[in-house]
Amino acid sequence: MKEIGTPMDWFASPERDTSVMAAWERLIQGGYSPTGALRGMVDESWHRCMDGRVDPDTAGAPPPLEEGPLFDLRVRNDRLMRVSVPFIHQTREFLSQTGTVLLLADPDGMILELAGDTRIMEPAGEVHLIPGCAWNELSCGTNAIGTALVLQQPVQIHGSEHFCAPIKRWTCSATVIRDPLDGTVLGVLDVSGLAQTYSQHSLAFIVSMAGRIESSLGKFAMERRLRLMERCMAYCSGRTDGVIVVDDCGRLVRANPQAPAAFARLGISGALEGAFPIPDIARIAVGSMSPQSAAWLRLAQIERVSEGSDTLGFMLIAPAAARRAALLSDLPLAAESMAAPAFSRIVGTSPALRAAIQKAQQLAKASVPVLLVGETGVGKELFAQGIHQASVRAGGPFIALNCGGMSRDLLTSELFGYAEGAFTGARKSGMTGKIEAANHGTLFLDEIGEMPLDIQPHLLRVLEEGEIYRLGENTARKVDFRLVAATHRDLRADVADGKFRMDLYYRLAVTNISIPPLRERKTDLPSLLEHWLHVLRERYGVADAVFDDAAYDCLLNYAWPGNVRELRNAIEGAVLMAQGGVITVSDLPPEVGACAASAGARQAASSTGAELTRQKVCSLEMAEAESIRMAIQQSEGNLTQAAAQLGIAKSTLYLKIRKYALARDLGVTRHIIR
Repeated sequence: MKEIGTPMDWFASPERDTSVMAAWERLIQGGYSPTGALRGMVDESWHRCMDGRVDPDTAGAPPPLEEGPLFDLRVRNDRLMRVSVPFIHQTREFLSQTGTVLLLADPDGMILELAGDTRIMEPAGEVHLIPGCAWNELSCGTNAIGTALVLQQPVQIHGSEHFCAPIKRWTCSATVIRDPLDGTVLGVLDVSGLAQTYSQHSLAFIVSMAGRIESSLGKFAMERRLRLMERCMAYCSGRTDGVIVVDDCGRLVRANPQAPAAFARLGISGALEGAFPIPDIARIAVGSMSPQSAAWLRLAQIERVSEGSDTLGFMLIAPAAARRAALLSDLPLAAESMAAPAFSRIVGTSPALRAAIQKAQQLAKASVPVLLVGETGVGKELFAQGIHQASVRAGGPFIALNCGGMSRDLLTSELFGYAEGAFTGARKSGMTGKIEAANHGTLFLDEIGEMPLDIQPHLLRVLEEGEIYRLGENTARKVDFRLVAATHRDLRADVADGKFRMDLYYRLAVTNISIPPLRERKTDLPSLLEHWLHVLRERYGVADAVFDDAAYDCLLNYAWPGNVRELRNAIEGAVLMAQGGVITVSDLPPEVGACAASAGARQAASSTGAELTRQKVCSLEMAEAESIRMAIQQSEGNLTQAAAQLGIAKSTLYLKIRKYALARDLGVTRHIIR
């Protein structure tokens, strides 16, 4: 960018550079820069840096994130990365001889990706112009990335215009990348090099490239919305429920005609558009965050709509007035504030399951920690919710967090929260951790056995002292919560192997509940099949779907290693695939349907084995009968001699003669064998 009437070659001239340096020195010494010495946006940026107490001797950005947090950062910016990175890599060869690098940063100025001339990588590394480093104005002064984010427009910063002295030997051009659907800033694109690489075309190049990325983002977003609607169509069509479809950012995509009235009953006043977007929809859907400003979300059912591991969006469902109470007690993903009795969502009456529920009901009355032990998919979270609802803390929050699959740093911040500025990339307002969010309620930590060893003593201290420290804070915060933990691991064995702390184990396992796997409560299968078939028929509008006999037998005879979760998924897929309302073996997952073939093979094998056994017995009996016949003939009808020759008792010989009907054939008189 340039001042009106100022030739671009003067923009990077030595004379102007000298003038800008003089203005900077005067400002640093507490004076004022002369009018016209600086471009307006540079002058304003320098004053922001002064107000923010940026050190003018700062040699570059703060140190980069470690590999784990950087990976998490890239995952959080997956949509931007997925579209932008191919464009960035396309420029690699073009930039390889220009002495410049192309950079992609997130909305906080954290660099996500870098490509360009390898000769400039070493000086770029010296100022931390690399992935994982923050280039906002408050971190390293006036620079194209940080200033573009402040102004939200294209920016070119050259040489001495940088606020921090060690960075003044650089030149950079940047512009923001906006979401084409709502205009929010998704990130920033920048090209940087040493001052001698300055080109008046750099800014136009970067603006053009950002435009291409935004166009691709728009196409990408529309394709995802179309796939989202395809997956929701079966539920939305012809339903009496109110259904709202939102994308993965919580933005409204579609609402069926019943939605305004149905959601008005939940508390939405006025047009539905005013309730959107819901930026934390993903965390609310999994129960890891309670909606703070929208009470109606606690009453709506939230269903994730996925494509493999990719979340396309969510369905928000408000049941029709006549069916609302019944559905809220049936649907497993209903909001935590529903009024269903504790443990009512756990289906089954088998002795093993009832014993586990009775133990949980008894333990819910106390506030001691509870450890739930069971295989994946047995319903440990349902037990945790039941304990919460049956306790004196039922009016407080129920906060859930899965300790598996998270990096150490991410899990730490999720558990304990952090203060403003606690680390590079931290939210400006800080973050409340799950422990603090569960105050006066229940904290459910699933897969507790996956928690890293070095985090465990901090959790133990919270349990012992009833207080936490947010990351970056020195002041304790009092917390009062009930902990329910769950694991599929043998924690005693992990303690013995040094993989889990003994002191934390005994603090967690004050009481424990073993939840039986589905294979140990086969008598519950008919009830579970009926329950999930009913729920999923209602959900997808397939009112007449039924199992045929072969499919039903497969479902009853399958071992269900994934337990209730696997059973639910199998029925859900079968309901969606059923033709003509009849669910057959071919509609079941292959591993479940395979039991039909196995049963047939077993039956065939059984029949074949029986026939072989029968044939074998017949052959032996024929041989025995022939031996008896020969012995009697050789003894000329003297049965005493024949029995001795055969090595059997005379009474046994009598029985075998009757068995094989030999009396008439051998001319043995009736009175002798009677």
